[in-house]
Amino acid sequence: MEGKGGEQGLKEIKRMNAAKAIVECLKRHEVENVFCVPGESYLPVLDALYDQPSIQVISARHEGGASFMAEGYAKSKLKAGVVFATRGVGAANLSIGVHTAYQDSTPMVVFLGQVHSKFRGREGFQEVNLENYFQEIAKWSVELTDAERTPEIIQRAFRIAHSGRPGPVIVSLPEDVLVKEAEMQFGPVAPVPKPAPSQIEIKQIESELQAAEKPIIIAGGGVKGARAENKLIEFAEKYSLPVIAAFRRQDVFPNDHSLYVGHLGLGTGKEVIDTVAEADVIIALGTRLSEVTTQDYSIITSEKKLIHIDIDFQTLGKVYPPQIGVVADLNEALQELMIIEVKTKWKKWAEHRRNAFQEVSYLEKKPEEVLNKNIIAVLKEKLPEDALLTNDAGNFAGWLHAFYPFRKAHTYVGPTSGAMGYGMPAALGAQLAFPEKTVVSLSGDGGFMMTGQELETAVRYKIPVICLVFNNKMYGTIRMHQEMHYPGKVMATDLGEVSFVDFAQSLGVSGFKVTTLEEFETAFEQALQGSNPVLIEIVTEKEQISVSSTITELRKRAMK
Repeated sequence: MEGKGGEQGLKEIKRMNAAKAIVECLKRHEVENVFCVPGESYLPVLDALYDQPSIQVISARHEGGASFMAEGYAKSKLKAGVVFATRGVGAANLSIGVHTAYQDSTPMVVFLGQVHSKFRGREGFQEVNLENYFQEIAKWSVELTDAERTPEIIQRAFRIAHSGRPGPVIVSLPEDVLVKEAEMQFGPVAPVPKPAPSQIEIKQIESELQAAEKPIIIAGGGVKGARAENKLIEFAEKYSLPVIAAFRRQDVFPNDHSLYVGHLGLGTGKEVIDTVAEADVIIALGTRLSEVTTQDYSIITSEKKLIHIDIDFQTLGKVYPPQIGVVADLNEALQELMIIEVKTKWKKWAEHRRNAFQEVSYLEKKPEEVLNKNIIAVLKEKLPEDALLTNDAGNFAGWLHAFYPFRKAHTYVGPTSGAMGYGMPAALGAQLAFPEKTVVSLSGDGGFMMTGQELETAVRYKIPVICLVFNNKMYGTIRMHQEMHYPGKVMATDLGEVSFVDFAQSLGVSGFKVTTLEEFETAFEQALQGSNPVLIEIVTEKEQISVSSTITELRKRAMK
């Protein structure tokens, strides 16, 4: 976001049309990739992008896929993902990516073509009031009505997307405004505000920690967004503070560190829940304390003291009233917290909680174990430590969350919104953000089919992701809940036969179908050696529906 001086740091006036001014703003904000499905409503912008070689345009097969790519790119790169789509139909298709960015605090700027200004209010072709449509799932939605104000609006959109709690911004583009020329005044690219805690707040935190017996840290995406992972390690180590990752933020802290004690996600084990239950002070860093992180808002009870630090003042007290609430950038906050003087009394307890976590997360290859668990063991063994993994929503991800050790920062991208169809398109975005990394996506057969067409996008743009598809021919998560509440009454959750290998090969992707650990190891070795997209279909059993239970076990418990 920060300008680099020279032209970017000065106001400048140029005469051009609004479409070219939009692209000029993208260039000034150092946008390298934009994602889209083309539409006639914003053809002038596509024409302007043609003349801007520094920006690569990734044309997707579906707007939902394009928005997931932009979200995965932004979450990896920590800069705004940019996506274009046309009018109401394209906007509706990509809204799932906007919602994901909103719940996941991911910066995005979404440009949507709009009908001609003279046609507004007449139910024109594909007309939707886009400002109202996105009001509940965007930080800001605006329509560009005056060509001359294009730089003002677009630069403001980027500032809002990045500042405070990051999120998506919607810009509606009436097709007639895009071709109008005006004197465009471009302002400097402003740095993102990074507030620090006051010394009074630091002293208050010091006082609470001095009185604590069993404090823990719950670390969320705000730590990642502030690039404060190393500061978190220093802080935790100095005061021997156990660290738990918020839902789908596992790479916020090295999982092999002696102070890492687990992940608060779906199906979290009793050992991790017990750590929170025993804690008397919770330091929540950059987390909105979501429904999943708090296990249905159940684990932060009234007798626990909550210290909540977040970049967004609206996050503080939204779920739980904190004993101390601090609005601050996490990098700045952790730097200031390094000066407090606290005598740690909880080292043995921290060791005990780490041991409890290790007992339930220990992983090695065992042919007699469930195939899904062995797959994760192979990933742990074969992938470099800086490999980046993405996942879809679904029960298959339970094995990833329970057993894979994320050891480096920027190695995981997942939807806290729980969006199906996310994993593979997000992997494309992540691979573009980190071309040098090995990127692997994990999907279930249900979710993969929602955006599977984006494999062709990977082929067209030579994006070498490795896609793992766990095929048990059902919507597994819903089937699990069905068996828990209506045992034996299977409705709408079974899926048909799909040859994902044939599908992949028809798109020019190398495909493998595996049913055993040995077959997977061979296929995965080949995938790692190549430089093109690869799909590995993993045939799994319906019976082993989750990490902890089979369908038979669920039915027995439900029918007691």
